[in-house]
Amino acid sequence: MPNLFAQNGASSSYSPYSVFAVGDLVREGTAYNKTMGGVGIAGRDHHYINYLNPAALAARDTLSFMLDFGVSNDNKYFSQRQVGAKNLTSVNNLFNISNFVLSFPIWKSSAMAVGVTPFSGVGYDFSYNETRPEVIGHTGNINYQSYGEGTLTKVFLSAGATFWKCFSIGAEIDYYFGNIEKVANTIFDNQFSRDIYGGYDMKIWGLGGKFGLQYEQRFNYGTSLTLGATYRLRTPIHGTNEEYFYAILSNVQDSLYTKKMATEGIALGDEIGVGISLKLNNRWMIEFDYLRGDWRSSGFSSARGFAVNTESGQAITSTISQSFRVGVDFVPNRNDIRYYYRRMSYRAGAYYETENFTYAGNQISSCGITLGVTLPVYRWNNGFTLGIDFGKRGTLKSGMIREMFFKVHASINIHDIWFQKPKYE
Repeated sequence: MPNLFAQNGASSSYSPYSVFAVGDLVREGTAYNKTMGGVGIAGRDHHYINYLNPAALAARDTLSFMLDFGVSNDNKYFSQRQVGAKNLTSVNNLFNISNFVLSFPIWKSSAMAVGVTPFSGVGYDFSYNETRPEVIGHTGNINYQSYGEGTLTKVFLSAGATFWKCFSIGAEIDYYFGNIEKVANTIFDNQFSRDIYGGYDMKIWGLGGKFGLQYEQRFNYGTSLTLGATYRLRTPIHGTNEEYFYAILSNVQDSLYTKKMATEGIALGDEIGVGISLKLNNRWMIEFDYLRGDWRSSGFSSARGFAVNTESGQAITSTISQSFRVGVDFVPNRNDIRYYYRRMSYRAGAYYETENFTYAGNQISSCGITLGVTLPVYRWNNGFTLGIDFGKRGTLKSGMIREMFFKVHASINIHDIWFQKPKYE
C-alpha cells in the first residue's frame, strides 16, 4: 500500500482500499438492520421495512404505508506502520444519505417496496515518493499521486407475498448506475522533465435481481422461528470507461490522449445468504445471518481502470467474500401507556466480514459491534432510530493500512394506515 494518504475524499466513501474495482461495498439495510449487526435475511417485523430479503416485505399490516429515510456519519482513523519511523496516521469523516425506501400493500398478504441506496463508493487520496536510488539518480525526486471518487447507486423495486400463513417468497429488480473517476499523476522535481497526468472516467450501469424465501413456524405466546434465504444474481456491468493521458512541461501541455473502452467482461459478483431468527413473547428477537459472495469471475482483476497493479505484478485480486452477523432486538412492552422507555426498542449486534479482494495474497477483514434504539413517535409504528457501529478493518502487517471506524446511523420510520373505512360518518 502507499505510505502516505490524505483526508480528502469522495462524498460517498473514503478508504484507501476503495481503489479497487467499484470501491467499498456498502453494508445494506436501514438503521433498523444496521443497529443489529446488519441482519435481516430471516427478520420478520411488521413495525419496520426490511428490504434485505424481499420475502420479508409481506410481514406487515395489510393496510399500512411505510417509509424509511436514513442518514449516516462515518468517522475513520487510519494508521500504517513504517520501518524505523513513526507510524503514519490520518483521519476522515463523511456524512451521507444511506437509504430512502417506500413500502405499501398490494393485496392482502402481499406488498411492494421501492427505494434507492448506495451500493459501493470510491474515495481515496494518497501519494508517495520514489525511493529506488537507480531511478532517482537519473530523474531526480518523483512523487506519485493517486485519488479517486464516485458512487455506484442502486435503485430497486421489490415485492413479496405470503402463502399458507407461513411461507413467503419475494423478488427484486435492481438497477445500478454511477460515475467513478480515478486519477494517477507522476510529478518530477526536475524542471526539465514532463509531469504526467492520467486517469479513468467511468460511466457505468447494470441490471440485476435478487430472490428471497422465508418460512415462519409459529408457537404459543408470540414465539416463532423463521428461516430465510436470499440470492443476488451476478450482474454484468455496461457503460464506458475513458482512459486519458497528457504531460506538462513549463506549463505547456502536450496533446491529450484519450481512449474509450467498453466494459464488457466485468460484473458484480453473485451472493447467497441464509439466516435464522427466533422471536420470544413478542419482546425478544435474535437473528444470525451468513452471506457468501463470489467475485472471482467478476473480471475486475484485469480490467483497465478497475484493476490495481504494482511493479511486482497483480497487487489486488477478486476473491470470495464472507460475512457472519448476529443481532438482538428487545422491547419491554410496546403497548405500555405509563412508561415511555418501556415502549422503546433496544438493539445490539456484531459482525465479522472478509472482503471481496486480496492484497498481496492477504484477504482484508473487518469486525464491529453495533448498538441502537428506536424512539416511538406519536402513534402507530412511527419512530426515530439512532445507532452506532464501531470496529476495525485491515491490519498493520505487510505495510497495509488499518482503519478504526465509528459510524452513526439515524433514520425516520413513518407508518400510517391507508384505505381504512371510518366507523362513524
